[in-house]
Amino acid sequence: MPRPFLVRYAGLAGTLLLAVAAWRGGATNPWEPTVTPRTIFAGRDGLLLPLAWLFGTLLLIGAWWAGRRVVPSLRWAYVTAGLWALPLLPFLPLGSYDVYSYACQGWQQAAGLDPYAGGVDLLGCPWADAVAPTWRDAPAPYGPVFLVLAAAAAKLGGSLTGAVAGLRLIAVLGVAVIGWCLPVLARRAGVPPARAVWLVLACPLVPIHLISGAHNEAVMIALILAGLTVAAGGDSVRGMLLAGALLGLAVGVKATAAVVLPFAVLMFPARWWRAGAVVAGGAAAALAAVSFGSGLGLGWVTGLAGSGASVQWTAPPTAAGLTLELLGVPHAVPVTRVVGLVVLVPVLVVLWLRARRGDPLHHAGLALAATVLLAPVFHPWYALWPLAVLAATVRRETLWLVAPCAVVSALCLPDGYNLALVTRAQGAVVMTVLAGYLAWKVLHEAFRDSRRPRRDHGGDHLSRREA
Repeated sequence: MPRPFLVRYAGLAGTLLLAVAAWRGGATNPWEPTVTPRTIFAGRDGLLLPLAWLFGTLLLIGAWWAGRRVVPSLRWAYVTAGLWALPLLPFLPLGSYDVYSYACQGWQQAAGLDPYAGGVDLLGCPWADAVAPTWRDAPAPYGPVFLVLAAAAAKLGGSLTGAVAGLRLIAVLGVAVIGWCLPVLARRAGVPPARAVWLVLACPLVPIHLISGAHNEAVMIALILAGLTVAAGGDSVRGMLLAGALLGLAVGVKATAAVVLPFAVLMFPARWWRAGAVVAGGAAAALAAVSFGSGLGLGWVTGLAGSGASVQWTAPPTAAGLTLELLGVPHAVPVTRVVGLVVLVPVLVVLWLRARRGDPLHHAGLALAATVLLAPVFHPWYALWPLAVLAATVRRETLWLVAPCAVVSALCLPDGYNLALVTRAQGAVVMTVLAGYLAWKVLHEAFRDSRRPRRDHGGDHLSRREA
């Protein structure tokens, strides 16, 4: 078993190498695809950039994986995760150009334009050249909460560099909130807090995509965990309203956070319909206040339609469609994507019904996992949605939880090229098989959890929820 010292500094060596990769080949301004498998094998990128990315990624993943069993304390987990993230802060974004889209959408909002009315091609942006062509004509697919934050970053930053720095600061604050909430939720579920913090904050997806890439998942997950933490603390009306407001704000970052709301309701000892009314009221009030207070209204709902442009095997329903097309079934991808969304509805209902007699927090994590598995589009950082909740509730085996995160951490080359693009056929078949296993595992966990006696919030005696 490796020593904590070796784990800490092997991971730090990994992020130092990734910092070199970000410096030499991160997401540039203006947009220019720099690193692809073709350029690597042609020798155009030299040796330093691809080797720094390869060995940096492997060291970071290996250190995180090995560290699961050697975390000596909560403080050690915090310090190590912070050390790993620090080298990436001064350099170009890793893993995608999305932060430049955020900056332009923030600039549009700060300028009094409507980011839901069109993309940078229509509305303009002084930094439009940095936005990936795929998204230049797309309206903002994010909620008003994030656009308000992005507008503050763009206005205070004053330049693209300043806006990116502001967005990174927002992401860092989001990660700090996640780190604050995790021990509270882990203790409630009887999970070692140090292990929960390690599994999430030290996961390679956090320094690469939340810190360096400044993805808005940091804000969404922080608000989800904050809402669940409040829900775990009691059943006062004030607590219900605050939990609902925080979860409503999470929905105002990305609409998928809405799947957590019904499970948060069950965390209160009050009758579920009473708690549901108060929590829903708090969520609706917070979301409406930001939506209409910012002048954006509900236009962001229609913006979600453009988020399915990516067709990659990393999304299981898309992988199933690609596999069927390989077998000769024409136009299968749109069908399997619709099937995935249709199947998601009864899966969420079953998980909610099971949560009434089991642990609602654990089932909220499973609901996020089901949403990720059955959605038509998947990006590596989406894996953090369920990980952030399940890391605080899974008591025993964690291999099924960390293995997918380790794999997807290596999918993106330094400036965002997704290796799924060059493994389309092979990846589709493998993902179809793997998704079947993960779906079985999620259902198995849900049924096993439903057979356990449920502990109350204090954890001192067993209780049964009122019908």
